[in-house]
Amino acid sequence: MSSKRTILDAFSDRSTIVTLVVALVVGAFLVTAFASQVFIDVYAYFCISVILVLGLQMFMGNSGILNWTYVGFVGIGAFAASIGSTPSAVKAMGVPNMYPALVDIQMPILPALLVGGLVAAAIAALIAWPLMRLSDAVGVITLFATLIVIHVVMTQWDNVTNGPRTFFGVPFYTTLWIAVIAACVTIVVAHMFRESSLGLRLRASRDDRHAAKSIGINVVAVRYFSFVASAFVAGIGGGLWAHYITSFSPKSFYITEAFLLVTMLVVGGAGSISGAVSGTAIVTVMRELLRQLEGWLNNSGVIKFDVYGLTEVAVAVLLIIILIWRPEGIIGGREIRLPFLHKK
Repeated sequence: MSSKRTILDAFSDRSTIVTLVVALVVGAFLVTAFASQVFIDVYAYFCISVILVLGLQMFMGNSGILNWTYVGFVGIGAFAASIGSTPSAVKAMGVPNMYPALVDIQMPILPALLVGGLVAAAIAALIAWPLMRLSDAVGVITLFATLIVIHVVMTQWDNVTNGPRTFFGVPFYTTLWIAVIAACVTIVVAHMFRESSLGLRLRASRDDRHAAKSIGINVVAVRYFSFVASAFVAGIGGGLWAHYITSFSPKSFYITEAFLLVTMLVVGGAGSISGAVSGTAIVTVMRELLRQLEGWLNNSGVIKFDVYGLTEVAVAVLLIIILIWRPEGIIGGREIRLPFLHKK
């Protein structure tokens, strides 16, 4: 009896992972079996968004610091992975000014994704230490300024990114099931990070950094390593996104996209893995429904003028409502668990 209880207790501690992973996999089976290609594409995009939002949650959700720079690391990972996996002939044609050493690089997609994550993490490691010394409004403004720097570099360094023009010819790799598997792995990683010593110390510094310092926590170091880990996940997610979209430009990794990822996290609840996944699902469904409504309004002749920006306005209004009435998010800091596995 005691052995059975021990196994059940251990499983209970991980019931959030089980619940979320099963939900994603079951959803993928249902979409594959009964839905059209449009819904399959939407679900694949949702799973990629889950990866990106969980990477953001690892730092922002546990530190309480609004990380505007995050989407820049998504872009760095996307470009690094795409340069590694795209055939040399395609790169030479699509990016005429690319450095010959980069043109000659050709590797399988999995190593290319890993390179994307490592490059993003390496750049984060180079710039993060002074940034992590700042807190509150000053820290947020500095991170936003860093995003601007990254964006300008991506739009002007045409020897690497093709400048403001489209980088095309990226091999299609991220199928629905690749996205689902990657999202499930990210859920496990994000949960392990949250429950690790580093995650616990990071939350302690969020709740009261002075108290955390008084018990020996190096707040700057804890933030630094967490920021780099978050950037690594961002780079991997960016690479998966790039191999799903197959063509993109630096404008895909700027303020609009940063705002969307932050909204997904805040709506569900930045304090938990379940909140991040739930918020991503809510905003993804809302965006797709509003896009369909916008297209119908513009093509049906019901109104005499074209409607543009309805999706962006609605998402912004949703964020305002959540911040006013439930600032901790819909799920809050709680985790979704299997009720019958709770410890008694």
